Amino acid sequence: MKKILFLDENHPLLQKGLKNLGFHCDMDYTSNLKAIIQKLPDYYGIVIRSRFKIDKQFIDAATKLQFIARVGAGLESIDVDYARKKNIRMIAAPEGNRNAVGEHTLGMLLSLLNKLNKADREIRQGKWLREANRGLELDGKTVGIIGYGNMGKAFAKKLRGFDVNVICYDIKKNVGDQNSQQVSLTQLQKEADVVSIHTPHNKLSYKMVNTEFIHAFKKPFYLLNTARGTAVVTDDLVQALKSKKILGAGLDVLEYEKLSFENLFENKNFPEAFDYLIHADTVLLTPHIAGWTVESKIKLAQTILNKISSLYI
Repeated sequence: MKKILFLDENHPLLQKGLKNLGFHCDMDYTSNLKAIIQKLPDYYGIVIRSRFKIDKQFIDAATKLQFIARVGAGLESIDVDYARKKNIRMIAAPEGNRNAVGEHTLGMLLSLLNKLNKADREIRQGKWLREANRGLELDGKTVGIIGYGNMGKAFAKKLRGFDVNVICYDIKKNVGDQNSQQVSLTQLQKEADVVSIHTPHNKLSYKMVNTEFIHAFKKPFYLLNTARGTAVVTDDLVQALKSKKILGAGLDVLEYEKLSFENLFENKNFPEAFDYLIHADTVLLTPHIAGWTVESKIKLAQTILNKISSLYI
């Protein structure tokens, strides 16, 4: 019987569905990496979120491994090139949480423009400041999306109900659609009032949003990042917020996150830039939950199940 090892908790429909397909499923959510590596030779497949980095040592130990299924969108925690050299299939599920990411990104944008979180905090403190919380309307703005894959397209779809101009930039050609016109990065930097990052983690996106990138924009703009924290240099972002080159930032991800995405810092010694972010009225922060809804948990599991089923049954 083909055995699959679950290294992270997921929706039970995935385990149940794989059992119905004839797989034997084992769960190990607590053992350390050394113990996991010792048992890997027994397994045909691995199901993971982000608990461990799947590197050469891990892959070499899994001598029977045929697939690695990540219940999420990105594969940056896996040495994909080496795994493919060993004929191990990579399975991910960006389709599963793209709607959640689109909704979350839109929610962050509307909250920033209308100062909803700031106003809420002030009222709880007994402050009734109307003029100080006068908002901006999204209609008439140009929204620039960087990275027009599953997540970027989902956000553009959510913007269809607004009178906005949506443009996108992507390293792939001809990805624009009825919801967004594909343009050059230079044109996006010239026109955008809002910039939303939806890039995967790679060499091109790593520290992409830095001082040079920010100052290439013609107008001050709002920045949204629901992709990967490593895309934004926090120190440079803070300087741009202070100078008002960036008018506000909605950040679901931070460069300080651990690889597992489950923790931020191991101690209370916050970097100076992060201390600024948590006290800034123009910054909205969430703990890597853009794709983390009740519905997306089901959709992610179902997507992985469907993909495994299509490959092996």
